[in-house]
Amino acid sequence: MNDKITPQDIANYQENGFLIIDDFLNAEELDIWRNAVDHALKNRGGRKFPHSEVKTGESDGINDDAGGYFGKVFDQVINLWMTDDKIKELILDPRIGKMAADLAQVDGIRVWHDQALFKRPWANPTAWHLDTPFWSFSHRQALSIWIALDDVTIQNGCLYFLPGTHKETQFDEPGIAASIGDIFDTYPQFKETNPVASVIKAGSCSFHNGLNIHAAGPNMTTGFRRAMTCAFMPDGSTFNGKKNVLPDDYFSTLKIGDLLDNDAQNPLIYSRLDGRRS
Repeated sequence: MNDKITPQDIANYQENGFLIIDDFLNAEELDIWRNAVDHALKNRGGRKFPHSEVKTGESDGINDDAGGYFGKVFDQVINLWMTDDKIKELILDPRIGKMAADLAQVDGIRVWHDQALFKRPWANPTAWHLDTPFWSFSHRQALSIWIALDDVTIQNGCLYFLPGTHKETQFDEPGIAASIGDIFDTYPQFKETNPVASVIKAGSCSFHNGLNIHAAGPNMTTGFRRAMTCAFMPDGSTFNGKKNVLPDDYFSTLKIGDLLDNDAQNPLIYSRLDGRRS
């Protein structure tokens, strides 16, 4: 695993809000990730969440566009680490946690949620959006890793980032519209910002800040564009009142301001304060 983060990487990430890492996984590691994801998805049986019977593409309380435009953007299966031991081993790898902590410049990193994101042939584009405003905590250094399981091209739906936008965006939730440019109604100052396309080979990855404006193109090919991702929460984050992916039984115990330190839901995978690892 290419897990070395240099001071220049940190500076670039903090300036742009994203970082692309080529050859993050070697060929053997890529096969391990692909096989693990395939196995975990097969065993999940199409259920989107581990705590629910909602299937991918159905209304889930977060996305109520079942079968419509958004149902044809990508297949999304969340928190595979909770239902598959191999995915748990991969996602809770402290080396990845340290990479995230170094880039975010925080002392500890917890898993918020993982998700397999597969664009099927002829899938719709993912409009410009933010991540963190949907989540159950508000932290300006929250971030995600996005690992390519296939070669990612302009044609099959690569990510696009608007550099530097994370410095000005806020936690208000503008949503994700079918119209790709609706985000600029909220953030008109970025309408003329040139996007950066993340065209990467299978096994490469990117990190992006949850407040960076990003998007993905349509899949204009006959093949899948598969990715495995994980959102990370800086340790010490507190509950903001939003349910997002939290299961009902845990959500019902929380009040705004509570520390989100439940290791069964959000495991701490790296801490530089006490050397703790998963």
